[in-house]
Formats: sequence, structure tokens, C-alpha cells
Amino acid sequence: MTGDILYRLRGPAAGPGPGAHRSREIGGIGVFRDQVPFWRHPDARRIDLRATLRDPFEGVVVRRFEERRALEVWVLLDVSASMRFRGEGDAWALATELCIALARSATRIGDAFGLIGCGAGPDLMLPASRRRGTADAVADRLAAIRPRGTSADGLLTAAAFLAGRRKLVMVVSDFRLPEALIGAVFERLQGHDVVPVAVEDGALEEGLPAFGLIELEDLEGGGRRRVLMRPSLRTRWLAREAERREAFRRLALRHGRPPYRLADRFDGDDFSRHLLGTAA
Repeated sequence: MTGDILYRLRGPAAGPGPGAHRSREIGGIGVFRDQVPFWRHPDARRIDLRATLRDPFEGVVVRRFEERRALEVWVLLDVSASMRFRGEGDAWALATELCIALARSATRIGDAFGLIGCGAGPDLMLPASRRRGTADAVADRLAAIRPRGTSADGLLTAAAFLAGRRKLVMVVSDFRLPEALIGAVFERLQGHDVVPVAVEDGALEEGLPAFGLIELEDLEGGGRRRVLMRPSLRTRWLAREAERREAFRRLALRHGRPPYRLADRFDGDDFSRHLLGTAA
């Protein structure tokens, strides 16, 4: 079982109840924030006697605390056929493992976790929930899904569902999608903290042979074909993949965080480092 995924929202949380994340809410409990005159925060229970006695202007000083709030963690998951790809890893198994780990980690600290599976439309909807057992529900629902179809346009529709308070939103896909669609999804999620998770596979990159016959299958209905791989073709292939990845990275950065590359195996510690390292 993967350990807990650690994450932090970029900016203050604004969840509906107390939780584990910094917020702009000022209250009587939480992490000490500052001392202010009584007239700015008239709470007699928080009078700081020492600071009050030291005040040369004989004012009354009050301590303020920064409240911790919960938040909602959502995954918008591409369930189109290309997510069935298997090479050095299994794309669907990786995405499933990530969703289960996130659901378990979020609910353990009091956050809510929700999931929308997206093909041509929103094909799967699990409302955000804090209840124990959410991770099991995610596992059961994803185990019953076989990615299919040629479209992930449902990502755009699903993004519109996530209005309201600021949320942490993971968009999980191979992102072999039209750039216009990806950009529109990110635009629609503006206001949330968006983490793109790109599901990739080493067999399509460093694992490509320098020479030999390889069989390619278009999982979205384009059939199979054999290709004679040779050094010049491999070089062009890798260059094109690098260009595609760099274009996607630039697009993601314009809307917040850089993408996380999920390839071949899921490493929860590495994912946590990415989430914490890009939250600043």
C-alpha cells in the first residue's frame, strides 16, 4: 500500500470547516499570527496581558490566531481509450493507484475527496466526501471502468462543475489531446489550484529500440500497424515527444503548476515532493 500523499494548497484554503490547511480566517484558535489593538479584534478572551502591560500607550493588546481550514481535493480523470496503454507500465493501473492514494490521504486529514471520470462527457461522478471508506469506493468504481472512446471532451464539462470555493484539482490524463481543449480546461479551472498529472510510458521514449520492427496499436480505433524502427526515426520520434512535452509544460505553467510526470510506476513520495515543491 502506498503511503500518504502530502500536499499543500497554493494560497490559503477556504474550506467550509476546520482542517489542516492555512487560511485567511482569523479566530481564537489555530496558529499564532500576530498581536493587534483590541479595537481591531475585540475578543476579550484573547487579551495578551504581558503585551498590554508593556504597551507605552496603555492600550489593550489582543492575540490573533490563523485558523486552519479543510479543503476539497478533486481528480478529473481522463477515461478515454488511450488510457488503456500498456508498455513498461499500465496507464490505467497507475491512474487508479494515484486516485486511491489521494482519496485515502485526503480523508485521513479531514479533507473531502471527489472524482469525475471524463470521456466524451462526465462518465463517472463521485461527489466530494470526507467519510471513511471513500478510498474503497474510488477503488470499486474505477475497477468497474474500462477506458474507451476517442474523446476526453468531458474534462471541459466537468471543470464547470467545480465552481465555488478554491479547491485542489488534479487533472489526470495522458494529455495526448488537442492543445485547445487542454487550454480550455485550464481556463475553466482558473481560480482553483490545478495540478496536471501526465500519465506517460517509458516504452514510448527511452525504451524505444534503435532498430527493429515494432507493432503500434491506436487504442482509439485507428487499428494496428508495424513500423521499422531505425536510428533516424527514433531520433525524430524522441524530438517530437520532447517538443510536445515542453509545449504542454509551458501551457500548464501559464495556469499555475508544472505537470507531474507519472510514468511506469507510481511513487507516492515523489508525487508528494512535487506537490509540496510546486505549492510555493
